[in-house]
Amino acid sequence: MAKKITKALIPAAGFGTRFLPQTKAMPKEMLPIVDKPVIQYVVEEIVGSGIDNIIIVTGATKRAIEDHFDMPSEDLVQNLVNGNKEKILEQIKHISEMANFIYIRQKGPYGNGTPVLSGQSVIEDEPFAAIWGDEFILAEPPRLKQMIDVYEKYGGMVISGVRIEKKEDLSRYGIADLEPVEGNVYKIKSIVEKPDPDKAPSNLATHGAYILPPEIFSALKRLTPGKNGEIWLVDAINLLKSEGVPLYAVEVQNGKYYDTGNKLEYMKTAVELARLHPEIGKEFSRYLEELVDKSKS
Repeated sequence: MAKKITKALIPAAGFGTRFLPQTKAMPKEMLPIVDKPVIQYVVEEIVGSGIDNIIIVTGATKRAIEDHFDMPSEDLVQNLVNGNKEKILEQIKHISEMANFIYIRQKGPYGNGTPVLSGQSVIEDEPFAAIWGDEFILAEPPRLKQMIDVYEKYGGMVISGVRIEKKEDLSRYGIADLEPVEGNVYKIKSIVEKPDPDKAPSNLATHGAYILPPEIFSALKRLTPGKNGEIWLVDAINLLKSEGVPLYAVEVQNGKYYDTGNKLEYMKTAVELARLHPEIGKEFSRYLEELVDKSKS
């Protein structure tokens, strides 16, 4: 019987070079989507999936992440009380109460496998979830909950998958060669990183969220630097797969993937969620329509 997943790790130590100069002193994970930073959407997904122990792996200039999930300062609390803004006060108090947050500084060579390895001392010998902190999926039930259900049934390693609608976009992702299991669950035969769209094995991109066994740590330690001299998580996953650990993909149901990893996709995400925002959605949509009308005149 699979061990229960009780911990999730969020790698959040990257430099955010695609958003410079904005990210020179501000974490890319803290870029706002209307009134919430990107990483809060990730935390809400984790908590909504039944996990309340969250390890965030940070680096230099990332203190704002810790401050965001900390309790509000007394000065801010008093200011909101004086302004009769109790609703907002409850919202920001809730942020710090959502989960138990543990912060670790990343150590080791560059690469997306390093922050995962940095969490070993806290995760120890338990299976865990790992989710990137600069993108998210809104789904019902949450993406991670869908993955946990598959893990509890099949064990092994589990990666979230999303269908890429535009063929030309396949070259931006790791695309899985799949073997059907049942419904939206597949066994992954291999993952082709950024393939030629005409040679891609499918249109299912596997990335963003993982359920991993504790053996991933020894696999990461056994790696030699790969592409660009970096330590890649996918290389450790492939190593465990070659040693007999099954690897599954879950095509996320009832959800939408929001890529905030580059300027254009970030702006698309911000605009789309602004249109859906309960406070400003209608007025913002009206504004966009006015812009379109002006561009036509």
